[in-house]
Amino acid sequence: MPFLYAYPMTRRRWIADEFTADTAALVGQNATHLARVLRARLGDLYDIACGDQLRLGTISNVSEQRVEFTLGDVIEASEELRPITILMAIYKFDRMEWAIEKCTELGAARIIPVIARRTDAHLALASSKRVERWRRIAHEAAQQSRGTGAPSIMEPCQLAAAIATQAPLRLLLNENERSKKISEIFTADASEVVIAVGPEGGWTSEEIAQFEAAGWQSVTLGSRILRAETAAIAALAVAAALAN
Repeated sequence: MPFLYAYPMTRRRWIADEFTADTAALVGQNATHLARVLRARLGDLYDIACGDQLRLGTISNVSEQRVEFTLGDVIEASEELRPITILMAIYKFDRMEWAIEKCTELGAARIIPVIARRTDAHLALASSKRVERWRRIAHEAAQQSRGTGAPSIMEPCQLAAAIATQAPLRLLLNENERSKKISEIFTADASEVVIAVGPEGGWTSEEIAQFEAAGWQSVTLGSRILRAETAAIAALAVAAALAN
């Protein structure tokens, strides 16, 4: 008979909605899912992300509105990753939600939705009502990918506010013959990175001129033409690999 190998089960990870030095709690949809779907019981063990630490949590109280944990040992401290912000011009919501999910999995620290010249007017008007949904998507993606926190999803902003975003290294995804590859201008000493990714159809020439006048550096991902959501994910993946 063949040998059977037993592999240790990985505990489910949750990002605490509330926590103190010794306790943590899930509320709302997370609590309902854990209590009703996963049938949590007193004494069950989970990994609980509490700020910059991952702690072992033992369930001490269960209801569909609130699940409480007693916190035990620190399992690990959060990785000190270089913060990367994505300025994401608003485009079709189904594709944008997919990009937010994947950027969260790749470790984005912050996502700022931007109303660009080529953003559809109906999407621009509806975008502020989508922010809470985007935050839920990011929260769930962070837990699924075993992150210790979800990126901050900011309120949609106009282009001028986006351009004013400050960081030691500000990169504009701009596919033209003058743009350099991210790896050619990435600096090891930059404490934070911001990458601006345009909408479907790309940035207009006027928008590119505004970015460059404000000191942003144009970069390219190569010769292929990528969809907006693919470009955001690819740019973040490259920057994250260079940063860490």
